[in-house]
Amino acid sequence: MNKKRKSPLWMLVPMGVIIVVLSIVLIVITLKSGNQKSEAVSASQVQNKESENRGKESVKESKSGSKDIKDAAGAEPGETDTGPAEIYVSSDIPQKVKDKVKSMSLEQKAAQLFFVTPEDITQVDAATVAGEDTKKAYEQYPVGGIVYFSRNIQGPEQLSGMLAKTQDYAEEIAGVPVFLGVDEEGGEVSRVAGNKNFSVTEYESMRAIGDSKDTSQAYDVGKTLASYLKELGFNIDFAPNADVITNSGNTVIGDRSFGEDPQLVADMASQVVKGLQDNGVSACLKHFPGHGGTIEDSHEGRAYTDKTLEEMEEKELLPFKEGIKADPDFIMAGHISIPKSLGDNTPASLSEKVLTGLLRDRYGYDGIIITDALNMKAVSGVYSPAEASVKAILAGADMLLMPDDFRAAYNGVLEAVEEGDLSEERIDASVERILRLKMEKYL
Repeated sequence: MNKKRKSPLWMLVPMGVIIVVLSIVLIVITLKSGNQKSEAVSASQVQNKESENRGKESVKESKSGSKDIKDAAGAEPGETDTGPAEIYVSSDIPQKVKDKVKSMSLEQKAAQLFFVTPEDITQVDAATVAGEDTKKAYEQYPVGGIVYFSRNIQGPEQLSGMLAKTQDYAEEIAGVPVFLGVDEEGGEVSRVAGNKNFSVTEYESMRAIGDSKDTSQAYDVGKTLASYLKELGFNIDFAPNADVITNSGNTVIGDRSFGEDPQLVADMASQVVKGLQDNGVSACLKHFPGHGGTIEDSHEGRAYTDKTLEEMEEKELLPFKEGIKADPDFIMAGHISIPKSLGDNTPASLSEKVLTGLLRDRYGYDGIIITDALNMKAVSGVYSPAEASVKAILAGADMLLMPDDFRAAYNGVLEAVEEGDLSEERIDASVERILRLKMEKYL
């Protein structure tokens, strides 16, 4: 009978050990592989987080104002100028102004953003008096400013009476003054001095003042303009012109400019600002970032410059950089297209990169930014009144001058807030700057 042979004990033990050892080895390898994958994922997450933080720091640095004009006013050419600006809130708003703004309805605040003609609110053909119709119109639309043209100006008594009544209505209805403005540059654009019924100083042109190289003459211009404008009842003059003529083909500015020398224009414009404001009338530097290098007239259509903002800083922008030191109450944004910097044909007046990125963040201007007239074809030929108004506010403008259809523009602003395209906080920031000036200087 055959017997089954048993394996010796010394052979069974090593086999068990080998199995155990192999199992341990496999477990260790598996754990090590898992740790390596985890470490790789963790490292990737850290790297991504660091990259994200660097991106945030870069954006923050750009918002705080960089010395590189491309950072302040926009990125590389080809990038379109889209998206709203961060809300620029002035830091020195008096409490009484904040309290007044809080007490106002959205409709009242929206109305303060508009600077329109008397005809825009009264719907008459040519306003030359301010009576009950004006009062009723202002009750419905308590606008922030009213601008007057030659058709509204007949003589000293008529004009001063109309302005006085309008101001009385505004203070009674809104509790704050209304800006009463006029284009009185001295020279060709002079709504008052150009009327033969007024015995006031007339100037040949601002170019003639610039040619004198005497800045004291520029101060005297501002002082003289303010003396008769204030007496008549105006509190803002849409002057001086700070455009530098850098294109000999420019005709829209011409001898309204002090000349071709950027520093001379800067010095002259600054002195006019001081002359006006030292004598009780707010000044308005115009047309930021400079209209002297264009050939086209923005009244008739788009006006372009072939320069970048970086190139404009050498000449066109200098009078504004220097002029800000004179603390002008207003700066007017022109409708100049700067495609090489903005990447498209967006007018400067509707550009966040120009108004907020450059004028606010880089140059530190804290006064009121007002658009040039929005009924000019450079804007009205492309955008609806509502669209242009909302774009300008989102870009950083505080006041909207003469939209093509005031009521459509006003309703468009209200609808933008209702639909969430424009925040009430953004409107509040502008109304605070507007009321700060009104309550500190003119109430």
